[in-house]
Amino acid sequence: MPASSLLRQVLEAMADDETVLDELVKAARSQSPEVARLPEAENRRHVHFLLSAALRATTNPDTADYTTAEALGADRAAQGVPLTDLLRGVQAGRTLAARFAVERARAAGLPDDVILETILDAERYTGALERHIVKGYHAAELQLSRTVRDARTQLLRTLLLAGHPPTPEELRQAGLRPEGRYACVVSDVSDPARARTLEQALLEFGGVYGLVEGRLTGLAARPPAGVALADGVLVVVAPPAALPELREVHRLCTAAARIAGAGYHDLTELAGEIALTAQPLLAELLTAGVLGALDPGNAFHRELAATALAYLDHGQRLRPTAEALHLHPNTVRYRLDRLAELTPLALAENSGGRVLDAVRSWWALHHWLGGR
Repeated sequence: MPASSLLRQVLEAMADDETVLDELVKAARSQSPEVARLPEAENRRHVHFLLSAALRATTNPDTADYTTAEALGADRAAQGVPLTDLLRGVQAGRTLAARFAVERARAAGLPDDVILETILDAERYTGALERHIVKGYHAAELQLSRTVRDARTQLLRTLLLAGHPPTPEELRQAGLRPEGRYACVVSDVSDPARARTLEQALLEFGGVYGLVEGRLTGLAARPPAGVALADGVLVVVAPPAALPELREVHRLCTAAARIAGAGYHDLTELAGEIALTAQPLLAELLTAGVLGALDPGNAFHRELAATALAYLDHGQRLRPTAEALHLHPNTVRYRLDRLAELTPLALAENSGGRVLDAVRSWWALHHWLGGR
């Protein structure tokens, strides 16, 4: 009988031998605890396919089946088997199968050069099968990642924007506790690549993140006060709140993100600005009534208003205001006096005015200078 025919008979008999299959399954399970956690029948299906496909491809390259190899890799990804454990099991079975093939070929009287050539061919095809298993694994892993990400993003949008509240089971599947309290996080990052970078930094603090209204948004298990931010990135963080409150908290965080500058911001520190910004018509009426005598096109008037706003921002204290503006305190005092001649604002030091009067003055000045 020609060597090729005898070789085919040896390999086909080996592929159909239940004892060989048992040994290969045992080797794969012993070298990979994660693979061993799967039902043994699943391991046998996997090993039987690899053995049969590799032996068929060795004697007839046209029968190489890579589609099934990719499907097996996808199955393992869906089952949660780490890729390193999967490959460890595959390689253990691959090594033992080669040893069995050599022993049986020698026992059948095949010359060593034919055996060596056969083993090299088998290695080439089993290597290709392994690469396709990895390909299928990565493709499924990516798809699963996208599916999980999409589900979490949709849940975030439902929680923070509109829609029927998620069930406790849906919340738990997304990694949220129905009874938990979470810090709403809103950034100004909309580019998907930059969003993934920021998300990775935020995940250190637990929670769920995704693009909501075009911004990377999330619910942090712990306020991410120490999160590393890239230059120019803005993040607004609210104090922890119960899930039913988060829709309104998110609305406030979004409003804060529109008026804050780059950096990390606690929502409560912007409470005054948020509340005032929510009343644009009242701001117009107040500004017209208080600062109607000022001309927006007059540089000196804008200088007076800017000085007064800085004065209010520094607790109505002359020296800190002068230092911030790099002016002499007398210059600050002069500008405040000139503004008092033109408007009803009472900004003199120690004027004894009410806090609400200071708020009205700040609001009018801020709006007049361009906050509108």
